[in-house]
Amino acid sequence: MTQPTAPANTPMTYRDAGVDIDAGNALVERIKPLVKRSFRPEVMGGLGGFGALFNLSGKYREPVLVSGTDGVGTKLKLAQQWGRHDSIGIDLVGMCVNDVLVQGAEPLFFLDYFATGKLDVDTAAAVVGGIAKGCELSGCALIGGETAEMPDMYGPGEYDLAGFTVGAVEKSQLLDGAKVRSGDVLVGLASSGPHSNGYSLIRRIYERAGSPTDVVLEDGVSLQDALMAPTRLYVKPVLELLARHDLHAMAHVTGGGLTENIIRVIPEGLGLDIKAGSWPLPPVFQWLQREGSVEDTEMWRTFNCGIGFVLVVAAEQLPDLQQDLARLGLEHWSIGQVVEASGGERVHIG
Repeated sequence: MTQPTAPANTPMTYRDAGVDIDAGNALVERIKPLVKRSFRPEVMGGLGGFGALFNLSGKYREPVLVSGTDGVGTKLKLAQQWGRHDSIGIDLVGMCVNDVLVQGAEPLFFLDYFATGKLDVDTAAAVVGGIAKGCELSGCALIGGETAEMPDMYGPGEYDLAGFTVGAVEKSQLLDGAKVRSGDVLVGLASSGPHSNGYSLIRRIYERAGSPTDVVLEDGVSLQDALMAPTRLYVKPVLELLARHDLHAMAHVTGGGLTENIIRVIPEGLGLDIKAGSWPLPPVFQWLQREGSVEDTEMWRTFNCGIGFVLVVAAEQLPDLQQDLARLGLEHWSIGQVVEASGGERVHIG
């Protein structure tokens, strides 16, 4: 017969059950100054309320709210395995704000969700610090979030991460692909690496290569640094471009790679002719393709392959746009064009 672990009348606490409220409070105090740096004038109140407040009045005439939510996929596994907690939050923000940017929206605010089995204040502070940094770099206020300590749900050192953002755009300036025409040019903006997509395959390739810790790529960057490089945040420069140029559409290259993302903003009856040799394949993708014996078609549909964001513009507008891109320091290439597509495959890469 199993004996009870403690007398029935022994007082129990939430901490006995594995939840440390004091640690949660310590985390909030640690992150307050980091979060405050991301605030915008429209933020009402501070941290700690049941609901976060944001005043939208006076900024837009006909505001359309654009929302997006995401996580960072299994890149989290590498962050935890390698102890790289300080930049994974930037990935989280990037996955969300770059998405709403596609429709011309300015990200206004962000909320995060951090869940773990046992709260490690240092780790959580590093993660949330990255989120706050990503918000600050995107002009987006981190106005709330949730830290959940759930014993037995996660193994030691494991945590999960998700977030969402809300943006706004004038109804008259909403990008929905309606302007796209045959002959429009695709301008690809450089990614910083795999961003936060394809990591289930990346981890398998890394394991098959023997989990190397000393590989340095051709550009002098270590493999681990290249794989953990945070997602590039396109918000501020692209919003500036939108104010100066008549962009017909934009695309964020995430899961599904080049094959499946750009076509999402192209109307029916039109397709894409992408010139694969028009930009260099970054060394980290060369390593992944070589070590994983990954075929080109699988590369295109899994990874961004060096193109993290795409602008669609009329051909006659291209020179002026390129001039502004150079001024903003955005590495870019003309990677193809919009073409007529009467049926069948709408995306050709070659």
